[in-house]
Amino acid sequence: MLTAAAFVPSPPLLVPELTGLAVSETDDLREAVLEVGRSLSGAAEWVVVGAETAEQTVPSTARGTFLGFGVDVTVQLGPEAAGEPDPALALTALVAGWIRDRTAPGTHVTTHVVAADADAAHCADLGRDLRAELDRDDLPRALLVVADGATTLTAKAPGAYDPRSEEVEATLAAALGAGDTEVLTALDPDLCSDIKLTGRAAWHVLAATLGARPRSASVTYSAAPYGVGYHVGIWTP
Repeated sequence: MLTAAAFVPSPPLLVPELTGLAVSETDDLREAVLEVGRSLSGAAEWVVVGAETAEQTVPSTARGTFLGFGVDVTVQLGPEAAGEPDPALALTALVAGWIRDRTAPGTHVTTHVVAADADAAHCADLGRDLRAELDRDDLPRALLVVADGATTLTAKAPGAYDPRSEEVEATLAAALGAGDTEVLTALDPDLCSDIKLTGRAAWHVLAATLGARPRSASVTYSAAPYGVGYHVGIWTP
């Protein structure tokens, strides 16, 4: 049974060990993300969705490490996870595992990575399939979307500056704050690709999984500290 749908961004800078002396610059973001994890700690399972290069599913038995980002911080996706940490684990799973380890260590996390360039119809199909998975019985489950906004919001942003990104990012932020699934569904794949809004496919999956406006929607963090849109919040179906 789906009890909550939450969203957090995907930057490795959430991990304090990776930020060095700049750790205090992301304290507010990090605390908002960890508070989402605490809010979801009553769910027995998190179904996580992110958008990366290729589609894949990561089971709750997996372990990973942020070694590829500079520091060997290990994470696991469930209480029974075992084996050597995978240095190539999807970033979506790494971030979800890092949150799980610190806020809900008894929770099982299954991660579905959708291709960032997946078309809207495929995202809608995946969202409907995930909703059936979430609601298959009375076990409390949460959806956690790990996705960023545009990466072209300032001249120093990773994707440089694209003036079109400001309006799209504002539209995304407003939709997340209002629980407006129709606006999320209407995000244009081509424009999002141009402005490097790499989380677009994950936002489409979120909209399809909910299917309609949630009963309540709350955003606890919405900013672009490095020229990338980061949003943290939780919806109640």
